[in-house]
Amino acid sequence: MTALPLFEFAFPGPLREKLIAAVLDGAKSSTTSLLKGYEHEGGAPRRVGTRSVVIDSAERPVVIIETTSVRVVPLAQVDLGHVVDEGEGLTTVAQWRAEHELGWHSAEQRAEFGDPDFTVNDETLVVLERFRVVEDLRSTR
Repeated sequence: MTALPLFEFAFPGPLREKLIAAVLDGAKSSTTSLLKGYEHEGGAPRRVGTRSVVIDSAERPVVIIETTSVRVVPLAQVDLGHVVDEGEGLTTVAQWRAEHELGWHSAEQRAEFGDPDFTVNDETLVVLERFRVVEDLRSTR
């Protein structure tokens, strides 16, 4: 069996654990990433059909997900359906954007990009990904 790529929601810590819990309870079936993150790592967004192992903050495998849809759009075009399916309890695109900008403008994100002044705007390209849970790995630990 070929090893599956790892998938990390947010940076390690409470937010990652909250997002994983939302995946496990079925509330979260979409996620958003900056296209710049893929470009910075020299990669490309996942393709439909890609399976990945979601790891928790302790780098333990939690669940296998399969990508079912991928769209790259300007930040200003993120729609409410995607926002709701992120499973964070946000009910408007404005709330969602404010929450995400906190992370994208964080010291961790700026350090990852090596750009202390990194910011997003309406034209910033984001990757909107939908996924489904394939297997819960918690019982195999």
